[in-house]
Amino acid sequence: MKTPFFKLLQRSLLSLSVAVTLVSTSSWGAIASVPQAPDSIAAESRHYTLGTNVVAQALPQVRVQTVASVGMTVSDMERALAFYTQVLPFREISDVEVWGSEYERLQGVFGVRMRVVRLQLGNEVIELTDYLTPEGRPIPADSRSNDRWFQHMAIVVSDMDEAYQVLRRHNVQHVSTAPQRLPDYIPAAAGIEAFYFRDPDGHNLEIIYYPPGKGDPRWQQPTDQLFLGIDHTAIAVSNTDTSLAFYRDVLGLEVAGESENYGTEQEHLNNVFGARLRISGLRAPNGMGIEFLEYVTPRDGRSLPMDTRANDLVHWQTTLVVENADIAAQRLRERGYTFVSSDVIEMQDDQLNFQRGFLVRDPDGHVMRIIER
Repeated sequence: MKTPFFKLLQRSLLSLSVAVTLVSTSSWGAIASVPQAPDSIAAESRHYTLGTNVVAQALPQVRVQTVASVGMTVSDMERALAFYTQVLPFREISDVEVWGSEYERLQGVFGVRMRVVRLQLGNEVIELTDYLTPEGRPIPADSRSNDRWFQHMAIVVSDMDEAYQVLRRHNVQHVSTAPQRLPDYIPAAAGIEAFYFRDPDGHNLEIIYYPPGKGDPRWQQPTDQLFLGIDHTAIAVSNTDTSLAFYRDVLGLEVAGESENYGTEQEHLNNVFGARLRISGLRAPNGMGIEFLEYVTPRDGRSLPMDTRANDLVHWQTTLVVENADIAAQRLRERGYTFVSSDVIEMQDDQLNFQRGFLVRDPDGHVMRIIER
């Protein structure tokens, strides 16, 4: 016969067992489901609290160290090289042909064989990729500057009139009606001169002149060169705050400047009637900048087609260097961003100038290649 004391003790033990089970299946289960960072990350810290408190795990913040390069897919490498080294004064620094499963998984395209050429202007590097197999689709013929697949790189010049005449002599395709001097009523951009044009595949490019007091001080140094380097790559975005959540809050880039540009000069620069843009410039400690172009008006820019792949000519990829690609990938997965690569890819060689990396899309579909060296 069980005494009242024994029954009370039995009920207490049962209640304790249920409580331990609930903690085991909720709090500890949540801990087990979070991938662990490598032990080599000294900055990592973890805090586990049982009961009613939240179980939290703090990983190191992701900080992009360098915006290392910007690249695009081209249809004919020899034609592209003639343009970038003869019309523009880039110089070739490497030329490789790559194929294999790691490149398929990196680019998200089966059966790839790619010729990749790296070019340099000033301190900056661009990367041209020709898919020998499989070939992709051309850029839509009716692309406009406010379509959200728009991306360009801004090439700094020391003299806008002279640089424009060089482009005219080579019959480049205009986007802007002519070089535009941005007006004084836009304080952040006053006096800057710019002109949009296209390469042979239809990729948008910009030449830009910074007057004294504007831009990086290095663009003001005395020089006998006409084309100096790349200041930034610009991307069309649908919502600045949404893009900041990706580039600033996850990847650690810092906002370096903001402006709202409008007026006839801006309209003729972009060749978009009624263009009014919210512009935000972001920077890492090293390398070129990344600039957001949010069209406040008009709002009819088209989204990137969902089936776009890396071998399509509309594809650009901007290379960001981080300390640990696994941590960056985990942060981006946690927030639901779309990956092009199957995972963080271990490269069997260093022909693409990195050892581990992956491709991921920002909120508007622009591709960032996150690498560690």
